[in-house]
Amino acid sequence: MSKISQQNSSTPGVNGISVIHTPAHASGLQQVPQLVPAGPGGGGKAVPPSKQSKKSSPMDRNSDEYRQRRERNNMAVKKSRLKSKQKAQDTLQRVNQLKEENERLEAKIKLLTKELSVLKDLFLEHAHNLADNVQPSSTEKTTNSDSAGQ
Repeated sequence: MSKISQQNSSTPGVNGISVIHTPAHASGLQQVPQLVPAGPGGGGKAVPPSKQSKKSSPMDRNSDEYRQRRERNNMAVKKSRLKSKQKAQDTLQRVNQLKEENERLEAKIKLLTKELSVLKDLFLEHAHNLADNVQPSSTEKTTNSDSAGQ
């Protein structure tokens, strides 16, 4: 065997994964560990140690620990559902508030639009009256000069 193959070593890793350590190449590249499945089936999915310990010891349904866990889980589920219902109620209340505000604003828009229309009409009537007042004075001068010449 060559010197390199004799230096390869395998160390058992976590979750049935072995890490193979090989010496660095002569080119000076860094060593990168390779993950190789250690089990006979190979290719298994790696499971974090925290989850692995929970699955490794099945609980007896009659044990106190099991009942405590179920009770805590049931309380957490109830709390989560109540929180979800409260959030839905808050959202519905906010929607209703926004609808009411929208209706008030639309009514205000209608009122202001009517007011604007009235003010425009007044302005146009006033402008028309001014124009009528200016025209007769200029026509009076021409009429007076025409009658003065006769």
